[in-house]
Amino acid sequence: MKALVYDGPEALGFREVPDAEAAPGQHLVKVMSVGICGSDMHAYLGHDARRPAPLILGHEAAGVIIGGPRAGERVTVNPLVSCGTCAACTAGTGNLCADRMIISLPPREGAFAQLVAMRDENLVTVPDHVSYDAACLAEPIACGWHAVRLAKRVVPDAAHALVIGGGAIGLGAALSLSAQGITDVTILEPNDLRRTALNGLCQQRAISPDDLPADALFDVVIDAVGFAATRATASAHARPGGVIAHIGLGEATGGLDVRRMTLQEITFIGTYTYTAQDFRDTAQAIFDSRLGPLNWTEARPLSDGAQAFVDIRSGKTAAPKIVLRPFD
Repeated sequence: MKALVYDGPEALGFREVPDAEAAPGQHLVKVMSVGICGSDMHAYLGHDARRPAPLILGHEAAGVIIGGPRAGERVTVNPLVSCGTCAACTAGTGNLCADRMIISLPPREGAFAQLVAMRDENLVTVPDHVSYDAACLAEPIACGWHAVRLAKRVVPDAAHALVIGGGAIGLGAALSLSAQGITDVTILEPNDLRRTALNGLCQQRAISPDDLPADALFDVVIDAVGFAATRATASAHARPGGVIAHIGLGEATGGLDVRRMTLQEITFIGTYTYTAQDFRDTAQAIFDSRLGPLNWTEARPLSDGAQAFVDIRSGKTAAPKIVLRPFD
């Protein structure tokens, strides 16, 4: 099979590799669409020791099952594999499983390839009216869906939300906020090209960080970036009694105004990935068109994947998500 292989910092090679093989309890999926995630970019830049070269990256995939009792079934892939038996898993929070794994982390190769193997319970059937490009968005949007669900536990009557970062995770969070009943949503996005796309094609309200009033307060603030500067913004603009849901993994420390959060009883939630039910709920929201048309991706052949990474890093693409197609 053909695959896009991470060979070291800022080095990706498109070449022939051995075919993926399905182990017992798994299916082989012909990958039709696979998104580029921020974590793929971290690995590409050499910033993720968990992803040593050579490795096939990519975990936001949709395709069609080859062989077996579900042959021909169109599916989207939940790439997060948990043990299924620990206390976290039996409580329905497999995202907190100590033994969780995700494809694109050794020993599991990722989905920047023509084939990927995944266990049966991680494959969600996609109806015929949903494109593969839209179906592969279930994974990144599920991160925001999960964050919004957790935030609403704290502020169930939330009406106003701020999302910091207009990439796919931030946009997915904004769409999830609306789908879960919080429709007054503002996105902060510094990149002019991306902000234009958010306001136009994506039909969002996106502003430059410089245009955010200093006294603006929100019931829910979602940090989809995770740098010290964005955490400072989050802790300054959460209202008293509000909640910050922190998805971004930009850098590990700095930024939070702990004194203000303490005095104003602002809740901070660190949120990582999603539960299996969150993934299924997100996929169903896509199928039911509750997240909008999802026509804001940019599709490129997998063979052009290396250039896509270069363009993302340099800020030359307006699309919140580039989707690679292994068979184009």
